[in-house]
Amino acid sequence: MKFIVKLFPEIMIKGDTVKKKMVSQLNDNLRTLLQRISPEIQQKRFWDKIEVQCEDALADAVRRVLTQTPGIEQVLEVMQFSVGRELQAIADQVVEVVLPWVEGKTFVVRARRSGQHAFNSFEAERFIGGEICTHGKPLRVDLDHAEVKIEIEIHNDEVNIVTARRPGLGGFPMGSQGELLSLMSGGFDSTIASYLTMKRGIKTHFIFFNLGGAAHEIGVKQVALYLWSRFGASHRVQFVSVQFDAVVAEIFRSTHESYMGVTLKRLMLMAAERVADQMGIDALVTGESVAQVSSQTLRNLAVIDEATRKLVLRPLATMNKPDIMAMAEAIGTRHFAENMPEYCGVISKNPTINASFERMHREAAKFDFSVLDNAVAQATMLPVDKIVEDVNQAAAVEIVHAVGDDEQVIDIRASSEQRAKPLTGVESLAIPFHELNQQFPKLDQSKQYLLYCEKGVMSQLHAQYLRDKGFENVRVYRPQA
Repeated sequence: MKFIVKLFPEIMIKGDTVKKKMVSQLNDNLRTLLQRISPEIQQKRFWDKIEVQCEDALADAVRRVLTQTPGIEQVLEVMQFSVGRELQAIADQVVEVVLPWVEGKTFVVRARRSGQHAFNSFEAERFIGGEICTHGKPLRVDLDHAEVKIEIEIHNDEVNIVTARRPGLGGFPMGSQGELLSLMSGGFDSTIASYLTMKRGIKTHFIFFNLGGAAHEIGVKQVALYLWSRFGASHRVQFVSVQFDAVVAEIFRSTHESYMGVTLKRLMLMAAERVADQMGIDALVTGESVAQVSSQTLRNLAVIDEATRKLVLRPLATMNKPDIMAMAEAIGTRHFAENMPEYCGVISKNPTINASFERMHREAAKFDFSVLDNAVAQATMLPVDKIVEDVNQAAAVEIVHAVGDDEQVIDIRASSEQRAKPLTGVESLAIPFHELNQQFPKLDQSKQYLLYCEKGVMSQLHAQYLRDKGFENVRVYRPQA
C-alpha cells in the first residue's frame, strides 16, 4: 500500500527556509511514529509531499497515524505503476485498473503531471478518457457531476491511481511552534483547548490541579494519555500534578466568597507560571470561554490574567458549548469528559462578574502565599508515556489476575473495542465505562465485580469512583499475559 501525504496549505505559502524546516520536522515526526509500527515501512520526502509505502497488513495502522498527525492536509491512497513516459502505456495501465469502476456509470478523468513528458495534463485527461470509452462500458463522460472521478498523478515514468482521499488533521508539524503548558481538568473545555494547540503544532505539556483525590488524577491522566497518544506521540511531554486542596482551604479562610472563583483561577495561573519557568515554557493555555461561567466575563478574565506574566492562550474564547461538545465527540474525548467528576473546591455565593482590580489586590493581600509555595514545591512531574505504568504501580484499587467463583468480570471498554478485540477465557458483562456509574447500582450487590479494560487505567479510575460512592465489592481484573 502506498500513501501520498499532502502538506497543510499554510506550510506551502511560507518562505523557502521556513517551509523546508517544517517539511523536515513533519518527515521526522512521521518517521518516529511509523517506525514504532514497523521498521520496514518506507518513507520518502519531497519538497511538496511525503510518500509512505508499507505492506497491506500494516495499512490500517499507517492510515491512523497519517490522518492524526498535525501538519497533514490530505492523505491519498494510491496504486503505483512504473510504465514509462509514453501516454499510450500510461493509458493502458489506467484502463486495466479502472474499467470495473466505470461500467454503466458516468465518469471523469482528472490528471496532475510533473516531470518531462510530450503531453500536458489536459491532453492526458482527454486521451485516457477516450481509451476508457473505447475499451470499457461507461455510461458517458460527465465533467461536472460524474459518478466516478478517476484521479491520476503522473510523475516522470510513474503513474499513481488514487483509490481514496482522506482528510488530514491540518495545522503545523508538532514541535515546529514551541511548547506550552495546558491547565488540564479533564472536562470538555480543557481537553479541546489542548487538542487545538497540539493540532497547531505546539508541543503541549499538561498541568493538573488536584481537588478530587486519586481517582480524579487517574481520570485526567487517562485523558492526557489519550490526547498525546493520538495527536502528539512524536514528542515526549510531561504531566505535572499539583495538590491544591490546601490552597482551596486557604482561599476559604482568607477570601470573600464573591471573589473565591476568581482567586482560585489566579492562583492556578501563578502556580502554572512557576512550573512553566522551571520547564523553560513561555505560554499557558486554558479552556475558558467568554461568559460560560461567572469567572469568565471579560473583566474577570482580565483580573485573572493580571496574576501572570506568561502569555495565556484561550482557543475556546468565542466558541459555543455545543460546538465544543461536538468537537469532543469527533476526536473521541466526549465520554471521558462526561464521566469526569466535577470537583469544585470553591463554590462562590453571588460570585462577582465584574471584579475590581483594587478589591482583588486587597483580597490577595490576605492570602498566605506560603501555602501556594508549598503546593508548587511538592508538584510531581511524569512523562505522559509513563502514565499507564505509573497508574498500575500506584493502584488505589486491588488488582486480581484470576476470576473466583463468586466474581463477575465487567468489560468497560467502548463497544467498538469490545468487538475488535473480544475478552476471551472468562464470561463477562459488557458495560461501557460511560454507562457504568448508572448501571452498577442496578447489579446484584451480593456479588464481587472485577472491572476490565485493555491497559487497566480506566478500570482503576472507575473502580475508585465506585469505591468513593460506597461500593466495596469492586476490584480490577488484569489477566496474566
